[in-house]
Amino acid sequence: MAEMTAEKLGQRAFDVGLLDAQQLEALWGELGTRDVHAERFVSLAVRREYVTNFQIERLVDGKRDGYFYGKYKLLYMVGAGTFARVYRATHVETKRVVAVKVLRQRYGDDLMIRENFLQEARLVIPLRHVNIVPIFEVDTENHRPFMVMDFVEGSNLREFVQQRGQLAPLVALRLMGDVAAGLEYAMTTKLTHRDMKLSNVLISSLGRAKLVDFGLAAFESMADSGTAGTGSNPRSIDYAGLERITGVRRNDPRSDIYFAGCMLYHMLSGKSPLSETRDRSKRLSVQRYREIKPLLHHLPNLHPAIVQLVYKAMDLKPERRIATPAELVSEIQATVRNVESGASDGTKEVAKETISSTVTPNAEVDLEGDMRTILVIEKKVEMQDVLRERLKKRGYRVLVIGNIARALTRFEDPDELPDCAIFSTAEHGEELVEAFNKFCQDSETRELPAVLLVDKRRRDLVEMANFDTHHVLVQMPLKVKELAATLKRLIQTRQAEAT
Repeated sequence: MAEMTAEKLGQRAFDVGLLDAQQLEALWGELGTRDVHAERFVSLAVRREYVTNFQIERLVDGKRDGYFYGKYKLLYMVGAGTFARVYRATHVETKRVVAVKVLRQRYGDDLMIRENFLQEARLVIPLRHVNIVPIFEVDTENHRPFMVMDFVEGSNLREFVQQRGQLAPLVALRLMGDVAAGLEYAMTTKLTHRDMKLSNVLISSLGRAKLVDFGLAAFESMADSGTAGTGSNPRSIDYAGLERITGVRRNDPRSDIYFAGCMLYHMLSGKSPLSETRDRSKRLSVQRYREIKPLLHHLPNLHPAIVQLVYKAMDLKPERRIATPAELVSEIQATVRNVESGASDGTKEVAKETISSTVTPNAEVDLEGDMRTILVIEKKVEMQDVLRERLKKRGYRVLVIGNIARALTRFEDPDELPDCAIFSTAEHGEELVEAFNKFCQDSETRELPAVLLVDKRRRDLVEMANFDTHHVLVQMPLKVKELAATLKRLIQTRQAEAT
């Protein structure tokens, strides 16, 4: 950025539509001059949330497009696969946050891959289920197809397991129950997934598992219709190896069940049952499927009902394997009841540990949060980190949002409401207090607990706020123990009233 002037950078942002004239003039007015280092201009523009660092990098590189797809503005990249990249984006008018999946440019002229990409969207758009990430629309921008999906705050299941090593059995079963429910719903349209693996399951901020990426199902659909040509899809190798060994037809739902069983094995043990390799011949090898270590080798004390469930899902004899997603759902539910009926209180407590806690397994942790969801509205990064870390260690699921408008849209979805909200004025001022008051008065949220964090010197903000039994003040500088005690009291009071 050394050769890039602030004025030149600002003009580029204006030319591509990232900044309008009013925003640009506001930046120059706050800076007091246009003769400033580009870094100062960028710092202010990012802090005001006019642009993102991802957008700035593209501007500096001289990119003239790739900032907008349809009516959606890309904010930054959140994931990349062989054929497509996924971005966090906002609708330019409604500001709704979405994920936009864009086919990589190098595949733009490959008709088979383009059609496969579009077919995935066509297959999934009709699906509406809590355990499947929905696709809302599909379109093309500058000859590059893209699809618009729900944005899931959280991580994928692979990252989730990597961070925690092993999941508590009841947590693993609950997540697999979500996955199975998504598969069951997809089967109502005769759709199998065909690419079941940990990275194709997203874990939301509320701890729900959601299936994503039906691209291989789309490829198989094209093959069935004779439009996919004779090429092979590299993501089909694992399924091809299994189906070669077991002699089942393509699209047999029992193949999805087998790999769902592999995912459950991995969640429980922290290790993949199948040797992980990029070598195609090894992935197709019969030995890879026959030399899986017994689950009890890793977990000798695992509940027998769970062991039996995994083995029934991963049986290499198709006729003995769990046959359908609906049957898998039923088996998981029965296993959970079996485990819970004989579980000690200590076992049930361990199950509360993993969903949003970032501590390592077996670390001592106060689980007073009981996996309740806390939504934090805080713009200051340092404060975000403190609240996220301290509350997660107490067993809360924590979702942090820096933008007030986006946080308020979150409250519009009754299925995504938190157990408590924290409004922090460390960086925001009167605007945040107004949002707090709106939260306290709105019919959808007024019964939910909320905490307003205010510096004890800002009496003006305290006087603006409307407090009551469920909506209270905690003064800063912040004492985490005081905040934790307040959250516990508010949530318990609300829970008692609800019952």
